[in-house]
Amino acid sequence: MSQPRSATTARILLTGALALGAPGSAITQTQQSPAAHVATGQLSGAVEDGVAVFRGIPYAAPPVGALRWRAPQSAVAWPGVRDATKFGPACPQGHPNGLTDIVPYGGAPEPTNEDCLTLNVWAPLHGAQRAPVMVFIHGGSGVMGAGSLPYYDGASFARDGVVLVTINYRLGVLGGFAHPALSHSAPSGEPLSAYSAMDQIAALRWVKQNAAAFGGDPNNVTLFGESAGGISVLQLVSAPSAFGLFQRAIVESGGGWFPPGASRAKAEKMGVSFAQSLGAPANATAAQLRQIPAAALVRSTQPSTAFADPRLMPENATVAIATGRHARIPLMIGANSGEDSLLNHGGGIAKAVAQVKPSLMKQLHQFYGSTLSDEEVVRDYLRDGLVTAPARWVVENWSGVAPAYVYRFDHVDERLRPRVSRAGHGSELFYVFQTLGRQPADAVAPTPSDEQLAAEMHARWIAFARTGAPNPPGLPTWPAYSRASDPWMVFGPNGSSVQHQVLKPQLDWPERRISPLIWFMRVQAAIARLFRWL
Repeated sequence: MSQPRSATTARILLTGALALGAPGSAITQTQQSPAAHVATGQLSGAVEDGVAVFRGIPYAAPPVGALRWRAPQSAVAWPGVRDATKFGPACPQGHPNGLTDIVPYGGAPEPTNEDCLTLNVWAPLHGAQRAPVMVFIHGGSGVMGAGSLPYYDGASFARDGVVLVTINYRLGVLGGFAHPALSHSAPSGEPLSAYSAMDQIAALRWVKQNAAAFGGDPNNVTLFGESAGGISVLQLVSAPSAFGLFQRAIVESGGGWFPPGASRAKAEKMGVSFAQSLGAPANATAAQLRQIPAAALVRSTQPSTAFADPRLMPENATVAIATGRHARIPLMIGANSGEDSLLNHGGGIAKAVAQVKPSLMKQLHQFYGSTLSDEEVVRDYLRDGLVTAPARWVVENWSGVAPAYVYRFDHVDERLRPRVSRAGHGSELFYVFQTLGRQPADAVAPTPSDEQLAAEMHARWIAFARTGAPNPPGLPTWPAYSRASDPWMVFGPNGSSVQHQVLKPQLDWPERRISPLIWFMRVQAAIARLFRWL
């Protein structure tokens, strides 16, 4: 169902000059269904909420059988007209803490299937020509989620002149796995291990090739993602193999400080151990590994055993950003005031508090407040150290080579405020997509003030996709970042405002603590690059 629009929404979108372009969209009307012709064949979609929707489009061959744990292969052309009115299955998935009901936490319901490399397109129904394209990468800790979840509905973007694409990509061990047998059997030159990243790049290549079929501009693509999807965006802006496939990037709650990846030898050793835990022999062949049921793989709480193949990602994203070796494109990045909500299930906060050494706990109380509980200071520390401070560090470094913008989302749904004090991890998504009321948990009917902020955020995301600056006419200017003024756009309970030096002492502290490690990682990367040149 479409979201109601206030007069403010209409004003923002009209004065934002979100023109659909001249008539001549590549989408045509066949009886009652929109049709599009992509490289692999013809599609028949649906008209919903006044836009054209095409679902379940294969962007790569099914990664099953001999293609499990292989780089994605080209999608096969289909005969006739493909029905694109239904979502494809979500990729097999589980929860990092072994929870069985994952839907309230961003997981996809069953059925799932390894044949899952599909994407979905929402496009203006009439008149679109060279419209901006936005490609969204879902979150879910890299082990769950899907582009088909209802709160990623792209109808509001398409109504406002954007071609919106959501994608599925391989998850968990299926999306990141290393094993000697796989390395030895892979075709020469084919990247190994980070299959989820390869899927995302394959989807972007598909968009580049086929965006015009939906009225989109293949040379104006904005990549955005949240949580694990935001981390993926930071990886892709640092991967030369993805350069040129998108022209702007948005990172929602993706952090920016990532530890050095495992070496290939270590990752393969972990992979052997993991496969043995599922009954495979120590000297398992690639064929034997591919016979392990997908359900057994995703039920495991084993983390990814992937390593960063230098043919795909020559260096850690943190190092690439620190050295300026990333795509020099406009960037928007931000964090929520309640990122610690990630710890609200599975006993996460209790475990986190128990792992803090007494000496550090004493420092946290000195820094955040002696009257706060251990849990409160740990929550603040993890929010700032894992997400907010890295976001500021990214924008500080990025702003030296390309326009960059940073935000803080601190708006809680008005009807939740009696019991929720901070904007939880992922809560901004329902404002950006204008899908308020579709939250998988704690869904409440939006109020006019919620809808007004959603209209503004949605318009700013679109303006960024159109121009590289999140500034539609009719709204206060969100300035590009500079170290001198440290400007943030704060989306708060009373609306939005530009604020300077947000949480500066709280963010300076973890940045000082992490700086030596980043310096060490840069030295390691420089040595590795030298040896590759030699």
